[in-house]
Amino acid sequence: MKVDTTVPAGVLDPRGAAERAERDGYDGLWTSEIKHDPFLGLSLAATATRRISLGTAIALAFARTPMSTAVLANDLQALSGGRLLLGLGSQIRAHITRRFSMPWSHPAPRMREYILALRAIWACWHEGAPLEFEGEFYQHTLMTPMFTPEPHGHGSPRVLLAGVGPAMTKVAGEVADGFLCHGFTTEAYLREVTLPALAAGRGGDLDGFEIVGSPFVVTGRTEAEFAAADSAVRGQIAFYASTPAYRSVLEKHGWGALGDELHTMSKAGRWTEMGSLIPDEVLHAFAVVGEPAEAGRELVRRYGDVFTRTPLYTPYAADPEVLAEVAGVARTGVVA
Repeated sequence: MKVDTTVPAGVLDPRGAAERAERDGYDGLWTSEIKHDPFLGLSLAATATRRISLGTAIALAFARTPMSTAVLANDLQALSGGRLLLGLGSQIRAHITRRFSMPWSHPAPRMREYILALRAIWACWHEGAPLEFEGEFYQHTLMTPMFTPEPHGHGSPRVLLAGVGPAMTKVAGEVADGFLCHGFTTEAYLREVTLPALAAGRGGDLDGFEIVGSPFVVTGRTEAEFAAADSAVRGQIAFYASTPAYRSVLEKHGWGALGDELHTMSKAGRWTEMGSLIPDEVLHAFAVVGEPAEAGRELVRRYGDVFTRTPLYTPYAADPEVLAEVAGVARTGVVA
């Protein structure tokens, strides 16, 4: 299992974090589309690194056309020397329609077509195939030499798709090169819902398919560090649990009523209170909790036979040395 790290959501220039990630032995660095554009951050990280993979976890597909995403990803693939992992996700209807003013319909079929459109565009650029993509949601039929990027010799980036529900997960298995597990995932949901859906999309064969986990980690070396980590992770779990789109994970464990209560609180704007509703049972189902070495071993125990790589999900200001210890233990693959 490769172990990656992430750029904190509020960091605009990740070059320092990228240099440290490579120096500390991480296998990859991921940016997310929360407060800043993930592609801009990876462009800067590409100039500061030589070895590690660079991924978006996630970039919002439906906030962009396939052509605009294809251009961004192709440029980053060239700039990084072939190290890009293009992680895409759908977001939820409200953000796509009300924040980005973009269309929303049939998210799983739309995403399937989106990824196929990307592949058609890249095939035009890298293989000289005619651009003749005509789908239900996207049509790309014009590409002239003036707008065709110069060949860079690194091929198309690998496409990883994020999902939670079985429909989107199956699409990932069918048309993507890998799957990005949402942080709001438990081991039971992963094994009993996610993996069967991926296998169905892949025709039962997951060999060579990238499965990227992003489990919450609650760790630290002092009581104060543990308290801060615990509070932040409970708050993040509560945020996701309040979202109806992720309710299937709660229902898998019989926690639907908790989701209802948190959703009501979110509608009332009571965000800061929501974390206190997350009981220990729920925390431990979504997060690995323990001192650094213990957390690393627990990551391997739960997910070592499934995840091909994992960034550590820490929605708090974790000590880089502490996370490096977690990663070092997890990377060995040794549980005992």
